Amino acid sequence: MTATGVKFFSTTAHACSYLQGEQAITLFADPKSRMDQRLYSELSDLGFRRSGNYVYRPHCGHCNACVAVRIPVEYFTPNRQQQRVWKRNQDLTVHLLEPEFCQEHYELYERYINERHSDGDMYPASVEQYRSFLTSDWSDTLFYEFRDAGRVVAIAVCDMLENGLSAVYTFFDPDEAKRSLGAYAILWQIEETRRLGLPSLYLGYWIKNCQKMNYKIAYRPIELLINNEWLTAR
Repeated sequence: MTATGVKFFSTTAHACSYLQGEQAITLFADPKSRMDQRLYSELSDLGFRRSGNYVYRPHCGHCNACVAVRIPVEYFTPNRQQQRVWKRNQDLTVHLLEPEFCQEHYELYERYINERHSDGDMYPASVEQYRSFLTSDWSDTLFYEFRDAGRVVAIAVCDMLENGLSAVYTFFDPDEAKRSLGAYAILWQIEETRRLGLPSLYLGYWIKNCQKMNYKIAYRPIELLINNEWLTAR
């Protein structure tokens, strides 16, 4: 760990959110540290993620299933299925918004959590949880809003880093399954990262034996953080 001047605290073992029957330990950067874009970027390179004001990463001594991944956008080439998803959604308009509470966005989030993730620890959705999860007091957070003929169908929440964009969370209309909005949001964020002249889109953790997290490995080439070294899988 090379983040200068930052203290870290670990939780006690708790039930893993991704692998049934497993126990997890989470490492947190001291919330009293003066977090800024530089430090957050440095920690992202070490596999940390943001949830609200907290910056964390898995710290399970007995398990290394959670692998931080990022896409080197300069080299990314969509496969045929991803090309079809891209074309299918070209009728959508995208707007960049400030990370402010919007009732329309929250209602979409609530539907998404309640219909897609009712078996997870984010269920049931609430306004307090929505605010405390997606935004923070210090991050440079962006809300990308996707609309179909004026109706919001997806929101991609990103953090601006010195070395890329961090895809914090995407939620979308559960009734629009044919659009593959989750996949499209990643493809769009890859292009946005490239447009901004940044090298990487950080996607959080890939977990081989967790079906809900396995989609990330479909974007190639992808870089995996193994033993604190970013390695490329093609």
